[in-house]
Amino acid sequence: MTLQIISLDAASHDQREDAAEILMTALGHCPSAWHDMPSARDEVGTFLNNPDRFSFAALEGGRLMGWIGGIRQSRYVWELHPLVVRPQSQRRGYGRLLVQALEAAARGAGVCTIWLGTDDDFGGTNLFGVDLYPDVLEKLAHLAPATDHPFTFYRAQGYAVVGVLPDADGPGKHDILMAKRIGPPEPQHPEAVK
Repeated sequence: MTLQIISLDAASHDQREDAAEILMTALGHCPSAWHDMPSARDEVGTFLNNPDRFSFAALEGGRLMGWIGGIRQSRYVWELHPLVVRPQSQRRGYGRLLVQALEAAARGAGVCTIWLGTDDDFGGTNLFGVDLYPDVLEKLAHLAPATDHPFTFYRAQGYAVVGVLPDADGPGKHDILMAKRIGPPEPQHPEAVK
């Protein structure tokens, strides 16, 4: 079968339904995710025909295997949100290919940075359940996976941990912030560098 990356805007109605189902099932372990088809459909809908949101889908033999969303934050920064792959098809390269598609689009648009938040509201890291205050960055420096947490996938794709939003999903449930430079930074003016 042939793998094809398309815009989710170009997907059929059935493929968009698959996108909603994948969103719901791939993130079903996360309490803060979408747990019913109406909310998952609504989230997929936010990426259709919206100038600040866009998405790519991976199709194999016409079947939607996964999809990735991008949200324009500024001229130079995009947010990666979400990335989901059919649970039974994970670890086969679809996620990596979707990240590469988003990064290629970002480079083409002159974007410098892509960032993402990867929640730990399910016990995927050693920070889960820990009160990060008052030494938030000290505790973040010792971040490690406790189970299969997505930050390890993103790290393998070149994303760096750049921060954490403590208690984002409730006490002890933090959002790990990651980013990757996509394009070169603009040169600084000599008088700005002092």
